[in-house]
Amino acid sequence: MDKSIKVVVIVGPTAVGKTALSIKLAKQIDGEIISGDAVQVYRGMNIGSAKITNEEMDGIPHYLIDILNPDEQYSAAQFKEMAVPLIEDIHARGKIPMIVGGTGLYIQSVLFDYQYREENAAERDHWLKFYDDYSTKELFDELRQRDPAASDTIHENNRQRLMRAIIFNRMHNQSITTQSKNQTIHPKYDTLLIGLNMPRELLYERINRRVDLMMDEGLIEEVAQLMDAGYSNTRSMTAIGYKEIMPYINGEMNREQAIIQLKQNSRRFAKRQLTWFRNQMSLEWYDMTAISMDDMVNILTIKVKGESL
Repeated sequence: MDKSIKVVVIVGPTAVGKTALSIKLAKQIDGEIISGDAVQVYRGMNIGSAKITNEEMDGIPHYLIDILNPDEQYSAAQFKEMAVPLIEDIHARGKIPMIVGGTGLYIQSVLFDYQYREENAAERDHWLKFYDDYSTKELFDELRQRDPAASDTIHENNRQRLMRAIIFNRMHNQSITTQSKNQTIHPKYDTLLIGLNMPRELLYERINRRVDLMMDEGLIEEVAQLMDAGYSNTRSMTAIGYKEIMPYINGEMNREQAIIQLKQNSRRFAKRQLTWFRNQMSLEWYDMTAISMDDMVNILTIKVKGESL
């Protein structure tokens, strides 16, 4: 553990305002930003992931954005492998490492010492084969029966996470959510954990407006280009913002239906993010509507550096 390294973490649901706050704060504390997002790593997946633009970066260095092709795998283990050296390098240059994003499991893997369980590979493979023929709905029903706590935090269409949670329960006879709670005990750094939120109605309005803006900016064209490049069946294209548009392009639903589906999935995703962060991380929560951006930056600057604006 190196408690001498100060790390600022900003998390929260999609569309809450993480990007804008992180840029303003980075300017005040001399920070550099590591993206804690599971989709923004992919080249060409810009609009649907709400990827920060060079203009929005405003000169602040960003890392782990546009580093993979859409057919490459990305996991919490890979994020940790890349993020830890970045944290050390940013710190060594006298800057403040910041991790900003909404993929909680990835961020958590870096901040805490995880003691991964020894697992019997043969037993795991047995259960993988056993559940391989289950439909995604059947997997969700199975998880809801075996591990209701986990089913509350995993989307019913996320087959990979459903499978992982069921198999964990089968192998260890306990909820996969308890594993996360038991492992968030020993923080590795001197970490300031910031959670952003706002009243649900306002957040949902922002999400709906963001989807409309994505459509105006060319989301359909972006998804079509990715499909034309042969990425239709990749894991990255199951991300929200992409999986809803492909059926429209394939003629399986109309444009309005696709937009409704994308807005609905985005709102549900935001709800799951909040549930996860509240259950799995001890955060200092800030209501984005209760305090001005400048005042929030001032408060956080004092916490980090002991200096006001």
